[in-house]
Amino acid sequence: MFPIYCSVGITAHNEEKNIGKLLEALLAQELAQVAISEIIVVASGCTDRTCDVVREYEARDPRVKLFEQAKREGKTSAINLFLQNAREEICVIESGDTIPGITTIENLVKLFADPKVGMTGAQKIPTNVDDHIVGYMSHLRLQMEHELCLEIPRLGELIAFRKVFAYLPPDVAMDEAFVEALVIRRGLEVKYAPAAVVYNTGPENMREFIMQRRRNYAGHLHLVRKYGYKVSSMDTLRVSRIASEEMWKAFRLIYTLITLGLVEGIARALGSYDYFVRGRKHEIWNIAWTTKSVDRQAEPKIKSQDQPSSH
Repeated sequence: MFPIYCSVGITAHNEEKNIGKLLEALLAQELAQVAISEIIVVASGCTDRTCDVVREYEARDPRVKLFEQAKREGKTSAINLFLQNAREEICVIESGDTIPGITTIENLVKLFADPKVGMTGAQKIPTNVDDHIVGYMSHLRLQMEHELCLEIPRLGELIAFRKVFAYLPPDVAMDEAFVEALVIRRGLEVKYAPAAVVYNTGPENMREFIMQRRRNYAGHLHLVRKYGYKVSSMDTLRVSRIASEEMWKAFRLIYTLITLGLVEGIARALGSYDYFVRGRKHEIWNIAWTTKSVDRQAEPKIKSQDQPSSH
């Protein structure tokens, strides 16, 4: 069986902190049915060491190629430059601020063995810590997006598609959504590939979180108004249902934590009473008989999953 060859395109603007890790992860992909012919980095108006880092990898591996844009012209312009130079029918586009899992490209591209598939997308995993409100919102948003994609794909950050078009209009901000529209209108299917994971960091403060969501929504409104295509995340009823389900999960977790804390507090208070007041150490304890039956049928099954690269 011949492998499915693909061209990988990376869009980057001032990504010197991550671009080396991203290229390292792509070059180290575990592949069986898929082969990466080339990795094209489009560096747009970079003023840091992004291009220098890419040149180092370019010298190490002939598959890595650097294309520079003198000024930043937007992601769509960078994608069009990639499309002009990509030689394979299957194209992969990844943002320069992400990291793929070790088998991500395999799981993303092997679906094109089915000729009806026109586009696939990875599952986005946040690297933010969720111990503050914005980090928690990033986790919750991507969890909701995952649940939505399981019903109707709404893809981004890392996508693959058949090159059934030559370029994207320059006024399109939501490139993944426009690719989705083009693929569907050509009678091809869009597939979500949750086994293909891509790690990225969401905004760390409320101002940037709102800024990101604001520009995304405006881009989707333009897509609806000018091109007549509505992505699944614009389905308010569906998104509201998924949001309510996630809120119920969060409520149950909070309820459980409060209950657990209350029960543990009561138990510790009683234990303190036993030891300090009654002088009882429980060296011969009352047996909890319900703990004596172990059902091996209920043993949990451990699933392996790609681990995030450190970055």
